[in-house]
Amino acid sequence: MGTTRTTRTTRRAVIASLAALPLGLAAAPTALAAPREDNRPVPRTLYIAGDSTAAQKYAAAAPETGWGMALPFFLGRGLTVANHAMNGRSSKSFVDEGRLTAILASIRPGDLLLVQFAHNDEKIEDPARYTEPWTTYQDHLRQYLDGARQRGAHPVLATSVERRRFDASGNALPTHGEYPAAMRALAERERVPLLDIQELSLSLWQKLGAEETKRYFNWTGTTQDNTHFSPFGAIEIARLVAGLLAAQRVSRPGEVRRLDDEIPESWITWPAG
Repeated sequence: MGTTRTTRTTRRAVIASLAALPLGLAAAPTALAAPREDNRPVPRTLYIAGDSTAAQKYAAAAPETGWGMALPFFLGRGLTVANHAMNGRSSKSFVDEGRLTAILASIRPGDLLLVQFAHNDEKIEDPARYTEPWTTYQDHLRQYLDGARQRGAHPVLATSVERRRFDASGNALPTHGEYPAAMRALAERERVPLLDIQELSLSLWQKLGAEETKRYFNWTGTTQDNTHFSPFGAIEIARLVAGLLAAQRVSRPGEVRRLDDEIPESWITWPAG
């Protein structure tokens, strides 16, 4: 199968996954920002609080790519991205290091705070990062929700994208334990929009199979990384995220675009750092 045909096939799989979603799961629609005097909505910012799967990567890490690097390709001019996701952080360590405080110092009414953690919350051997799904994990996530709401911004929870893991029969396996369920329960209880990236990515890996999914991840001549993404993979996960923003009515009209367009990998860049 040629590269162009493969790209179209995988893009159709992503769009098909999004098309199957019901609208407005878990929460009421997010309010729109107040219009300007010319009746156009005020531009706003989407802040990302998360880990290495979403983070900005630099030249030394290339071709590893965070999906947050590709998300702007799917957003209109009225919504910009401030990517605060950092390698190795959990919901706890991100707070303890003052990173949430930095976001809350600049977030404005109407802005979005998208929160994706679990990969490092699972590190039971590391007390600086570990949280228990149904207690301390939810407790820390509430700090993001409360902080955004207190400033008139809109929090959005996102379950963690799945790793590439298959059993001997070729079944894609979930790897995040109880964390996605704990986040879903919190989103429902707090009436916060939920982007269920874990569910959609696991379904996508199952559709594509063990071999084809390698293209999504940071597999090179020297690396076989089943957690972090290639440029192609980051683009396709960002497509899922943008599609969920629209499906859950978190975005407003015109803020999400290009969902069915091919995005060139050459658009990804890695700053010197």
